[in-house]
Amino acid sequence: MSDLFIPVILGTVRQGRMSEPVAKFVVEQVRQTEGVETELIDIRALPIPLGDAGPNAKIPGFSETIARADAYILVVPEYNHGYPGMLKHVLDLNYKEYLRKAVGVCSVSMGGFGGVRAVESLLPTFKAFGLAATVADINVSNVNTLFEESGRMTEEAIATYTRRLERFMQELLWLAKTLKYGRENFS
Repeated sequence: MSDLFIPVILGTVRQGRMSEPVAKFVVEQVRQTEGVETELIDIRALPIPLGDAGPNAKIPGFSETIARADAYILVVPEYNHGYPGMLKHVLDLNYKEYLRKAVGVCSVSMGGFGGVRAVESLLPTFKAFGLAATVADINVSNVNTLFEESGRMTEEAIATYTRRLERFMQELLWLAKTLKYGRENFS
């Protein structure tokens, strides 16, 4: 089977976001996965249309990247028990590009629950898009304690989240390969 393309989407536009170093860590780790190509898509850098055209308002480059992807990893902070509204807006700019593809979430929180409520809030959206979500998520709790002043993740955090990401990637890769086979052979 050919290589998989799995972009990592950083799902917030806020200044001072702690999810950004987490997203960079995830991209670093995914790049080490054999047979997987990745890139970081920071929604803050996208020329986001603010009209109400829905999936007809494509973002040049972004929509093509989403269509080319075999799966997605969303790095999403939890804000007030949900996920960022701008992420929802950006996700809504595509529709058929997501159909029968895999998605996994790395949620980020300053609190002890690691953003699980943001993940729960995203699940109905994934279903509406025809995305197959992983059962395993990466929930990053107390994110403000995981990085040194230099911006580098602590050794303990690296060990913990590398293990979690390996298990998460096993499931995401299985889903991505299975769904890619289905799209190529049963469409």
